[in-house]
Amino acid sequence: MTAFLSRLSHITFHVPTGMGLVSDLVDKFRFHLFAERVTSRARQLALRKGAAVFLVNESDGEFLYDVSPLHPVSTASNVCFEVQDVPSVSQRLQERGCPLAIPPTNVTDSGGSVTYCVVRSVVGNISHTLLDCSRYRGAFLPGFRATGDVPEGPWDPAEATHFDHITYACSRGSTRAVLDWYQHCFGFQRFIMNRQEDLAEGYRIHGHGVGLRLTAMRYGKGSEPRLVDDWKFVLAESLPEPGKNQVDTFLEQHGGAGIQHVGLYTTDIVSTAQALAQAGMQFVEPPKAYYSEPGKAEEIRAAGQDPCLLSQHGILLDAELVGDGEGDGRGSRPRQRRYLMQIFTKPIFPEETFFLELIERRGATGFGEGNIRALWKSVQRQQGQFQEAGCKEPPKTAQGTGELCAAASGWIWGARDHQSPLPLRCQDHY
Repeated sequence: MTAFLSRLSHITFHVPTGMGLVSDLVDKFRFHLFAERVTSRARQLALRKGAAVFLVNESDGEFLYDVSPLHPVSTASNVCFEVQDVPSVSQRLQERGCPLAIPPTNVTDSGGSVTYCVVRSVVGNISHTLLDCSRYRGAFLPGFRATGDVPEGPWDPAEATHFDHITYACSRGSTRAVLDWYQHCFGFQRFIMNRQEDLAEGYRIHGHGVGLRLTAMRYGKGSEPRLVDDWKFVLAESLPEPGKNQVDTFLEQHGGAGIQHVGLYTTDIVSTAQALAQAGMQFVEPPKAYYSEPGKAEEIRAAGQDPCLLSQHGILLDAELVGDGEGDGRGSRPRQRRYLMQIFTKPIFPEETFFLELIERRGATGFGEGNIRALWKSVQRQQGQFQEAGCKEPPKTAQGTGELCAAASGWIWGARDHQSPLPLRCQDHY
């Protein structure tokens, strides 16, 4: 029997003291600080936006509910879950060969008690804290005090409701082992993100400077998710292609595999992106040619959106066509167009590692795979225009060719160079 996860509790960062991550999350991303634990050796700050909670650990001393990743750079390193019975769950995990970094531990204060343990993942510096909070009524966890900060009002223009998905940057050749471990230990199941995805190989994308395998998994069995707010893990693995993509860059600058980005769900991405940009959040800007790429403007309009409005805010749209379109006979489904919209921040650490995503779903279940292809084609088209005009190379911009064509897709924040891309080869052959 696999471990039973009740819900996602929070995601933990480890950063140097005084780095400014907390102020950035509060001022630029509109999180509110609601609980803190401060000692002579450690500072732990909990921030919330909707149901999404980040815990920021500053310095490397005496943390509760976590282990120090002993990492040379700032990192997001712990995905924490609530469970119903920590001792029972930890015993089952150990029987399955899952190493415990911290055995079941009880922490108590005036609000009650919480039992927790910490499990080390097979991915890089990632760990998972498992918490039983059923006997606690405090602001966050025992040892933390409420800060008294006022949360966002009933309507927040920078609204985000919960974590939609978490993406790992994985070392080359490790995807199968990661999938197997999470299924064996926790009961995660493979999730097919694209109808052209190969069950064994995942969703593969090839091109100059772009060699990427995307694979997804989610918790629970059957079609119904068992975790609150239906989020998933996405595994991004670099494939052997010329050039360096963001997975390669992440592994190099992060010092190994880890959490590459977190998707935050919003019900109004235009308003949210506008409010966050006004607050100082910096987003990756896709090339303007993306919105005029043949078929893309029509795809955006068919979804009921305005290409000019999305272009103004740098928002990407990816549509999915579902149903067999064979009429109303039994066993057939009329074709329906579902879509998602997404936008990505620039890295929030000094290194080109972790970033955040905003995503709004209108029925689509993927992660914007089609945007990689569309962005790549738009850069090819843009470079063709430069060549026709007699330019030897595009103007130097703050973002290199690889970054423009793919970084905005969130998966492959590309190498900062100006090499001309070669044709992209996708499984879906758009």
